Amino acid sequence: MVFLYGMDYEVFTVNCLQKTANIINLMLTAFLGELYMSKLKSVTHTGSVFAPSPEFLNQANLTQEKLNELNWKAQTDYTSFWGELALEYITWDKPFTKILNETNTPFYKWFEDGQLNISYNCLDRHVAANPHKTAIIFEADDGHVTMVNYQELLAMVCRFANGLKQIGVKKGERLIIYMPNSIEAVVAMQACARIGAIHSVVFGGFSAKSLAERITDAKAAYVITADAQERGGKTLPLKANVDEALQILGDKSPIKSIIVNKRTQEDCHFEKAQDIWWHNLVKDQPDTCEIELVNSEHPLFILYTSGSTGAPKGVQHSSAGYLLGAILTMQWVFDIKIHSDIFWCTADVGWITGHTYVCYGPLAVGATQIIFEGIPTYPNAGRFWQVIDKHKVSIFYTAPTAIRSLIKIDASLPKQFDLTSLRLLGSVGEPINPEAWLWYYEVIGKKRCPIVDTWWQTETGSHMLSQIPGIDKMKPGSCSGPIPGIMADIVDESGNLVKPNNNGYLVIKRPFPSQIRTIWNNPELFIKSYFPKYIANGKYYVAGDSAYLDSEERFWILGRIDDVLNVSGHRLSTMEIESALTLHPQVAEAAIVSKLHDIKGESIFAFVVCKGTACPVGDKAHELSKELVKWIIKEIGPIAKPDEIRFSNSLPKTRSGKIMRRLLRSIARNEEITQDISTLENPAILEQLKKEV
Repeated sequence: MVFLYGMDYEVFTVNCLQKTANIINLMLTAFLGELYMSKLKSVTHTGSVFAPSPEFLNQANLTQEKLNELNWKAQTDYTSFWGELALEYITWDKPFTKILNETNTPFYKWFEDGQLNISYNCLDRHVAANPHKTAIIFEADDGHVTMVNYQELLAMVCRFANGLKQIGVKKGERLIIYMPNSIEAVVAMQACARIGAIHSVVFGGFSAKSLAERITDAKAAYVITADAQERGGKTLPLKANVDEALQILGDKSPIKSIIVNKRTQEDCHFEKAQDIWWHNLVKDQPDTCEIELVNSEHPLFILYTSGSTGAPKGVQHSSAGYLLGAILTMQWVFDIKIHSDIFWCTADVGWITGHTYVCYGPLAVGATQIIFEGIPTYPNAGRFWQVIDKHKVSIFYTAPTAIRSLIKIDASLPKQFDLTSLRLLGSVGEPINPEAWLWYYEVIGKKRCPIVDTWWQTETGSHMLSQIPGIDKMKPGSCSGPIPGIMADIVDESGNLVKPNNNGYLVIKRPFPSQIRTIWNNPELFIKSYFPKYIANGKYYVAGDSAYLDSEERFWILGRIDDVLNVSGHRLSTMEIESALTLHPQVAEAAIVSKLHDIKGESIFAFVVCKGTACPVGDKAHELSKELVKWIIKEIGPIAKPDEIRFSNSLPKTRSGKIMRRLLRSIARNEEITQDISTLENPAILEQLKKEV
């Protein structure tokens, strides 16, 4: 998006007409074959390959020998491969005897007769080994730092879990968590896991209407929130939004109680009959709380992601399978060293990236991590680099949109800070363009730090494709290949492998433990969305992304299938055109959408943000537009030139940094914007985008 930012993504659903169009487009692509690919110069192929340093290789968790062993085991005995890893990395109260149940495909079950507790795996077992190890370093928006060790964090979770039980929360009940990115948010999530309740975290930037929709769909009985949140120097309401959501629901509201953490001094409405202050709930609670054992397949959480219809979809994840994916990717992709690393994933817990690589993954392996409340540009654009310098962060995981934004503001600013503590960098949420990758590698990583360019989704729960640091050579723009045990490939609609350098559907051919179990209350949509019959007759998990394999078997993600343009019968990747534009010395960021065209079917519409503070207008904008069109023709070819280019000071983004391309499509097509925009970081930019020509 997760992305994500994270990493949140649009479901791939098509009606019969769309299905027919996809078949025709794939036939055209196959027909054009090598001729078409030779004419389209891919800007993602920079020709540069970067090898990890011998120093990193010598200390890496995965050696080439170990990686080969894992891959061989996965290929020869797939179920035992996952079963052995689950026994090695997860603490079970009742070990499983069944590894994978495929009798009701695609509703797969993993380790189904095993019992465990997620909170125990994240906290208790580390307290027993190293109680005083720092678990969380929390930096607030105003710079105030709070540190808690594993023993303290366990006590906080137990007190809150006891409070939840006292007010009547039962195993299997759903709770909405609508909080700032904070220690308390993690405590709330872990407390739910401890007593077997199911949490559904709603990002604090979502509106009251969005909150009401999620409460209704989950049939949640409780809301955990805060009076307000501090973000970018501003105080933003939370409890007021909860109150408004309940007003929207009226008599249909299923909510019994609202628990409110006093994060700020902001006044908020308080109903004694329904509202409970967090500090009063935990005041006299004991520091210990007995764990509730759950089945491996017990839902750990529901996380809502957007669908093509605009209605939220509740992605349901299991307990053990999800946890295993989080742990293994912390070990394999992030190369975590629990005794020395300071890990920082910049995502909010409201997104899947924040679930897996803030709340669960780092704690499950016993690591020390940063949780950051603010934004990268407050009080100035050096905030990320200042935090790395101050806390000696060694592993840094953020989104390409954040990287590009910081390059635009001041690409030289990181030089003012000591970033020598870094040893590994990560990218998440969308494909990273080569220019941003090189800046990240050279300026932030000083050419020392491998970059893991991770591809995964809310639905997959953890990384699917990524470089294995210390082993894989890096090519800017490519997410390399599948991690051990993930059987990913590029196929056509019949399920046949496509030739190298040809576009196709990214699929995962075998079930994997961390994958989505269903869509809450909608199993039919689950099948239709992820195992559609018109692709390989429903055999594979369909990611909804267009991608291709190069001649070296590296994966290149081209974007959502519904973000692949069809211009005069040619399928063009929005990401490829965006990458070409950002290679221009005057362009900081670009977003490509389609506009309906009477002759071409679709035309290319580009939104461009220039470097520096001034947005070109009038003659300057006209001249730069002509220059950029020539640039695209040179970089890719005439088929990819934009019909229209519009300049602005920024692009519409969520507070997690994800570009809202749906809004851009509406603007390009002169359509009224009817969807909720409360999650936008910069809603005022929409008016500028509408006016600029």
